[in-house]
Amino acid sequence: MMSEQLTKQRDEDLLLLLQLKNGNYSAFDLLYQRYSKMLYANILRLVKDSEMAKELLQDLFLKIWERRNAIDTTKSFKSFLFTIARNAVYDYFRKVSLDKKLMTEMISRSVELYSHTEEDISFKEKSACLAQAINTLPPQSRQVYQLCKIEGLSHEEISKQLGISISTINNHMVKANKLVKEFLYRNSDLAITFVVVSFLHNIS
Repeated sequence: MMSEQLTKQRDEDLLLLLQLKNGNYSAFDLLYQRYSKMLYANILRLVKDSEMAKELLQDLFLKIWERRNAIDTTKSFKSFLFTIARNAVYDYFRKVSLDKKLMTEMISRSVELYSHTEEDISFKEKSACLAQAINTLPPQSRQVYQLCKIEGLSHEEISKQLGISISTINNHMVKANKLVKEFLYRNSDLAITFVVVSFLHNIS
């Protein structure tokens, strides 16, 4: 049933996109109605300001209208939306001085919620950002962190594989999480990319 719904939505999107590329404003309006609430919610989670979220949303859809001829209907409209939304929020963060407390909170949540099982379109980009932070960890902490966060092993499985206690693994994970967050906080551009792609992933 879910697969049928997704297929139906993709078919409807394709028809609307073909009409949009021909300058059909009604098709544009229908796409706005379909995706604007979800996009707004994701943007609001990042900027924490309803008026700014509304402004970014309007700018986002203005770009979609202006770039309608460049839309590739053979590719995912979800990916197209994600890219524009990510760039809009990223540019916003680059232009303003983000509250340090808020940035610390968002980095922390992004790192804690990161999962190797994610299959959204931002996964590869998040992994690339995280890899740079992981490479700065002490050897054993890095090994434990990679087995847990990247390979998805449980603490029990890591304990058996490495021959160390679960409490030692917990200590390594606490230390690694702290160092990863500190690395991202020190590298603002990398942190912004990681945070933005972590939060703008519910586009469907």
